[in-house]
Parts: sequence; C-alpha cells; structure tokens
Amino acid sequence: MPLGSQDCVSSNNQDRRVRKNTADEVATVKQSDPSQNMLPKPQSTERRQSSSIMFAMKDQQKEEEVNSIRLHKRRRRFIIKKSPILISMNSSILNLPTLKSEDRTNNKWKSLYQIQRERKRVMRETCSKYKSNNRRIITPYHVSRIFVEDKYRVLYCEVPKAGCSNWKRVLMVLNGLASSTKDIQHNTVHYGNYLKRLDGFDHKGIYHRLNTYTKMLFIREPFEKLVSAFRDKFEHPNNYYHPVFGKAIISRYRVNATKEALRTGSGVQFKEFIQYLLDVHRPVGMDIHWDHVNRLCSPCLIDYDFVGKFESMEEDANFFLHLIGAPQNLTFPKFKDRHSNEERTTPKITQQYFAQLSPAQRQRSYDFYYMDYLMFNYSKPFEDLY
Repeated sequence: MPLGSQDCVSSNNQDRRVRKNTADEVATVKQSDPSQNMLPKPQSTERRQSSSIMFAMKDQQKEEEVNSIRLHKRRRRFIIKKSPILISMNSSILNLPTLKSEDRTNNKWKSLYQIQRERKRVMRETCSKYKSNNRRIITPYHVSRIFVEDKYRVLYCEVPKAGCSNWKRVLMVLNGLASSTKDIQHNTVHYGNYLKRLDGFDHKGIYHRLNTYTKMLFIREPFEKLVSAFRDKFEHPNNYYHPVFGKAIISRYRVNATKEALRTGSGVQFKEFIQYLLDVHRPVGMDIHWDHVNRLCSPCLIDYDFVGKFESMEEDANFFLHLIGAPQNLTFPKFKDRHSNEERTTPKITQQYFAQLSPAQRQRSYDFYYMDYLMFNYSKPFEDLY
C-alpha cells in the first residue's frame, strides 16, 4: 500500500478488513463392516490367496486411517486459527489497576481514578442497554486493531486520529525498542512492523492476554475526529486516498466535474465527503479513519480497563503510564506527527466545517456516530440536534 495511505496502520496485513468465518467440510473415511470382509471358507489352494487379500485390505484400511488422522490434524489447526473465542461476561481479571497506597492521598490521582470509573460505568450501561451480550463471542477480527506490549502487559486498541501514532511510540519504548519517543520516525511507527497485534497469537495467547493484561483505548469527539481525518487525507497530497476514495466521491457526487478532478481524485469538498459517508450505497467502502470506535475496538465485547480521551490526552496518558508502573522519565509525547506546521483540528475548526452542511446533514451525521457519542459521553455538538 502506498506510503501515507493509513497513518495508524502497521504494515503487517495493513487494513485487515472484515474476515469471513469459513466452515470447510472435514473428510471422513468410512470403514467397512468387518462382517463384509469375511470370505467363504476357501479350499486349501485358495487359502493363500484369501490371506493375501485380507492383508492387502488391512494395509489399505490402515493407510486410509493415517490419511484421515493427518487431515483431521490439518483441520484442527485451521479451526484453532479461525474459530471464535468464547469469553465470559466479566472477563477482565485486572479491571482498572488500583492506586498505590501513596497515591490515595494524592487528590489529582484520586480524581483521575474516579473519572475512569465513571467512563467505564457509562460505557457498560450503554452496552447493556443497546447491545446484546448473551453470546459473548470474540473472533480474530475483533482483536485485529489491538496492539500488544508484553513487558508491561498492555493491550492498546488504536483509534486513528486520536493520538495513535504517539501511543505506538510509547509502546515501542516500553518494549525496549527505542530509548525515547523522539527517536522514532513516522515511517518506523507505521511501516516498521515492530509491534505485535493480538490476532497474531493463537487462541490460548489471545485468551490469556485478554484476561490478564491492562486493556486500554483512547477516543476523540466524533465530529472533530472526522474533520481531522478529512483534512489529513483530502486536503494534502495523498497517493492512496485521492485515487481510491477521491475519484469515486467526485464521480458520484460532483455535478459537472472536470476531467482533471475525475482523473486525480484531488480536491474533494467536505460536503461531498459527507454525502459519501451517509450514502448507504457508497461508491467505495468504509475506512478505519472515519469508522465508528464501536466497530474498531468492540468495547461491548472487550472489557477495556482504561478509557482515555484525546481532549485530555496528556493528563490521561500520563496517569495510565503511572498506573502500569512505566519508567518515570517516560511521558506521552506532545508533538504533532503529521503536517506539524498546520493547526490541530479544534472544536472551532470542526464547527466551521460542519457549518457548510444543511441541518439535515448535520443531524444524519450525528445519527451516524450516535453510539460513539452515547457510549463515551460526548455532548451534542450542535444545539439543534435531537
């Protein structure tokens, strides 16, 4: 995939779209009824021939049994790799890491700890109200966006445009792959393939880590995250998003598009982008940069221990590092990973982009991200929304 196509995706099977659970048939070998193998009592001259026939049949039967066992073993390996994992409802043993005794007198830590408890409560109540968890089944697809750090026992579900580049830098430092986050370049973060994904482990490894590691994700106000993704992918040169998404969007939604725009896919307008996003018959599929957090990280299936927010990134991130016992000199980096000379996407900038839309389009956009707004307790971004 061309450089810059996905700023929060490892080069290890980069996008990992929806996987289909296949159900291959297992070949079985029918064994003959022993009674059918019995021959009439032969004459003395025929006895040797009967004996040789019986030995030949036994050899053939043995060979068929061996082949059947081999096929079964191959099938078993396939099942282990592909089949779902059944997880109990309260799967997290650790839950939120407890404060150390010396931290319990620190009002700042106590306050941040209570904020985490409240975020988890809202998330769980939303899941309980809107999602059915009667059958808690986790497939490799559900954990394909989760990165693993074994030394400090951390699972991180990446959410694009919510600090994922810098979180990957932090995980690499925790894992001893670098001494400082400042030493790690953008391409190393996303294309170096240094971090392991949870779906790369077998069922035992996945189950063990889901039950014993500290699971965390960081999220961002949905409209602001969307505008950030649009600015990054469509307002700067990009040799993936322009030809793949831009051309399809312009071709479908722009009246009297120029040949140059149709050829390059550059210059997509925000209103056209929203038309694409809300179209149930999109000319090109979804992308992780504007997909729902609910779909990316499956928080109603995976019991996350820590929920951080981009809006309070520095405070939340450093609190998390404190909880897991990270080195004291490791703090969350503040620098902007891409387009560093450009202002970050703020609530004010977000409002300017959404002001280009009609009230109906804003409402439909809010409806599109409604579960993310509800689950992570974000306020309505416009007063006229219902």
